Amino acid sequence: MAAAKKTTSGTGVRSASRSRGAAKSAAPAIIEFDKDQELHAYREMLLIRRFEEKAGQLYGMGLIGGFCHLYIGQEAVVVGMQMAKVDGDQMITGYRDHGHMLAMDLDPKGVMAELTGRRGGLSKGKGGSMHMFSKEKHFYGGHGIVGAQVSLGTGLGFANQYRENGNVAMAFFGDGASNQGQVYESFNMAQLWKLPVVYVIENNKYGMGTSVERSSATTDLSQRGASFGIPGKQVDGMDVRAVMAASEKALEHCRSGKGPYILEMVTYRYRGHSMSDPAKYRSKDEVQKMRTEHDPIEQVRKRLIDAGWASEDDLKSIDKDIRAKVAEAAEFAQTDPEPDASELYTDILL
Repeated sequence: MAAAKKTTSGTGVRSASRSRGAAKSAAPAIIEFDKDQELHAYREMLLIRRFEEKAGQLYGMGLIGGFCHLYIGQEAVVVGMQMAKVDGDQMITGYRDHGHMLAMDLDPKGVMAELTGRRGGLSKGKGGSMHMFSKEKHFYGGHGIVGAQVSLGTGLGFANQYRENGNVAMAFFGDGASNQGQVYESFNMAQLWKLPVVYVIENNKYGMGTSVERSSATTDLSQRGASFGIPGKQVDGMDVRAVMAASEKALEHCRSGKGPYILEMVTYRYRGHSMSDPAKYRSKDEVQKMRTEHDPIEQVRKRLIDAGWASEDDLKSIDKDIRAKVAEAAEFAQTDPEPDASELYTDILL
């Protein structure tokens, strides 16, 4: 396999441990961020949070139809992994995909316009919330079928190995999808052929409306690949530093030809499974406790202020800029024309 690319994913943010050799068997549980990394993580996670809040608002106004699954609370997972990856590494996920696209540097206007079914959407207004792609940014969906992205992500890993490009595919799926049969078929194939795939289980505790304790016989999902000999690690998915540390180790494992790796990101979603879910299966106190004690954005905010790297006014200014960007995206998503009727017959494979 060709040597890994040395450029980052366009953020200019890089971990000091990358140069120290992330391939060591014992990676640190947390990487201590410098000022630039903290600010980058803060901006990226806050963009996802504000975007999803606006999407929820537009859905409530009837401007977004169909299914809409928000990522609020889980922002540290995709941002931490984005900070660890290199150019050319791919992401593929399920239907809770808006945050992944924003982390992959896709234009918020294109994402929001797709939600409202407009011409300027990433899938020309024909895909909606669950079906968006960008080959240019190496984002391969957005998939509505539970677990389907796992086998497709394994195929991306096979393509990387075949092309000897040194890249790694990151396949995201939830705790509910982790019980799917096709997931284990993919694990077997990936380990058999030593494919460069990181399987990222975003365990937000509730697959639709059933807790993981009630739906899974074993709840340490990081060990789901044990019977195939695939290593795994359970990660605090609410701490972006822990996510980046674990991601660097996993990506280096795959990039060095050792085969797949499983990361269980223990995280939490604040909203229901989708916008139509009232989430009555958990208490308000449980949600509030997570927001108060473990919120991924508030953790970074506190560290920035405590370290003297940003003031309250500085952070308010960042929030103001992000809100303006999201408002611009929402305006575009409401004023951009709908697709022409002729688009019904384009991009169809016979």
